[in-house]
Amino acid sequence: MRRRSLIAVTALVLGLAACGSDTAEADKDTLKVGVSPVPHGEILKYVSENLAAAEGLKIEIVEFNDYIQPNVALSEKQLDANYFQHIPYLEEEVASKGYKFTPLKPVHIEPLGVYSKTVKAIADVPAGGVVGIPNDPSNSGRALNLLARNGLITLKDGVGVKATEKDITANPKNLQFKALEAAQLPRSLEDTAISVINGNYAIETGLKPATDALALETGDDNPYANLVVVRTGEESDARVVKLEKLLHSAEVKKFIQDKYQGSVLAAF
Repeated sequence: MRRRSLIAVTALVLGLAACGSDTAEADKDTLKVGVSPVPHGEILKYVSENLAAAEGLKIEIVEFNDYIQPNVALSEKQLDANYFQHIPYLEEEVASKGYKFTPLKPVHIEPLGVYSKTVKAIADVPAGGVVGIPNDPSNSGRALNLLARNGLITLKDGVGVKATEKDITANPKNLQFKALEAAQLPRSLEDTAISVINGNYAIETGLKPATDALALETGDDNPYANLVVVRTGEESDARVVKLEKLLHSAEVKKFIQDKYQGSVLAAF
């Protein structure tokens, strides 16, 4: 009895060890990436289902519905990479939280747009109207610049992407600004004259930036391209290198063009 028990236990241990080895082997080829669902998750799903196998890469996609948690999860090593942000936002996060992150090559641009339930043209924005803008510093400055380019306000010369409401030098319509978390802006349209909405949240809620926006950023010299971010020192991880190759392929560029019809722009 004892000998049989010993043999059984030995077999079980060896079996578990083999399973553990298989799991480790599987994990070695799997890259866990945190994304915003749209368009990042959709683009990554296309890569995973159509291109990754040929490169020997497995991708685990983890979706987040805010802009805070993907960087927290990457910092805490719950992820291998994330794909949801642009350089100005990343710089704000690094400055305020001390993350040791490295951005990779630009993948796509989600043009920021001005939307409304009631206003049909920028020129028709009413005096005293409430304007919803993102509350994070990089995107609020971006929103103010878009409003300035469309003649609703004037900003101090040279203030650039770091513009704040304090940098407004002229507001002829006496617009009232309401800063909200970016994810809340589509819902704010019920309570604002216009809202400046990030492209991913606009698309998620059924808006079509290329046709529904009263004003839309262009892709020309746009510093807000979204890209993959990894922990500093892990840029040469073979899985990351494979992902970067696939994200910058002709197939992905065509997928972005065909699926989003100008509402998302390839940045390569």
